Amino acid sequence: MTLRKGKTKSILDASIDSALLAVEIYNKPRTTFRSEGFISMMIMAWTRLFHAHFNNTIGDKYYYRKKNNRYDMIDGERKAWELSTCIKKYGKLDVKVESNLNFFIKLRNKIEHRHIEKREVDTLIFGECQSFLFNYESVLIDFFGDAYSINEALVYSLQFSQIRTKNQERSNRSALSKDLSEIVSFIMSYRNTLDENTYNSQEYSIKLIQIPKISNTNRADAAVEFVRWDALSEEDKAAYEKLNVIIKDKTVKIEAANVGRLKPSEVIKKVNVALKGINITQNLHVTLYKLFKIRPANGADDPFDTCAEFCLYDEPHNDYVYQEAWVSFLIHFLQTSMFEAQDLREKERAGESLNIADYRI
Repeated sequence: MTLRKGKTKSILDASIDSALLAVEIYNKPRTTFRSEGFISMMIMAWTRLFHAHFNNTIGDKYYYRKKNNRYDMIDGERKAWELSTCIKKYGKLDVKVESNLNFFIKLRNKIEHRHIEKREVDTLIFGECQSFLFNYESVLIDFFGDAYSINEALVYSLQFSQIRTKNQERSNRSALSKDLSEIVSFIMSYRNTLDENTYNSQEYSIKLIQIPKISNTNRADAAVEFVRWDALSEEDKAAYEKLNVIIKDKTVKIEAANVGRLKPSEVIKKVNVALKGINITQNLHVTLYKLFKIRPANGADDPFDTCAEFCLYDEPHNDYVYQEAWVSFLIHFLQTSMFEAQDLREKERAGESLNIADYRI
């Protein structure tokens, strides 16, 4: 189908432009508004896609009307169906695609009034974001034909880092603020409401494993390939399952809290064992976290204002837990710096502080 000039084409063009802008925001280096920007623009792209479809099939009937049949107006403009209503009115989406859309509608509502410039969320929902985009193009083609495919306009996002270490992954999942912890909680709770078939589907969330491609065949081959699971032979599927077992060994779903987090006494014990002869006390530990300002004072207005690499606020218990990174930092600091315990206490009493960056490993 090739659309000529008119309202449907204008709405569709705006939809595609919104999707392309969403990808541009997501792939732009140093973007701190990545998830929020991508989700907002993709919600707009999906909404306009449905409006274009409705305008093309049922005409000018995708606006809310009051009981007296007059249009519902907002600031002098007719109120069009929002995305959730469009999904219900259309009524033909695959349940997996609909689950992905509902996830982002709810997530958008949660992040709308929060500023979560944290990459933990970006990483956590990467699979859902990729499906959000792929599903958009699939429905776009279903509505208006292959001529409107936009995949040729997109480029894969480059990755700087190699395989992430366990410490990086642990840090990547840290709850850095109350807002962020609530977002992460919502994401995990929503996933747990899905049946296995939906959660494991490519339509809900695309799961990728990054494996270097080694080829001595055609040098014109693309460096990156996406392979559909349903297009693989049984032999290839079996080989993938073996690889999957090697990579993740075994996954067990459990409910757990503060896994890997340390109480102050555990921090002190680990540091003292490593130092072998240089003992720190509970009071000295307090002095150290105050000097390096890794957490606020007791009773602070914002108890979540911590240096998450080293310390996290445990809201249910109204106290703080520490990361292994804090233990490693303290061991290095106490072994390499020239400070005695008395020196550190005098600095604390004088209201001084120390810069973590000056003493990193």
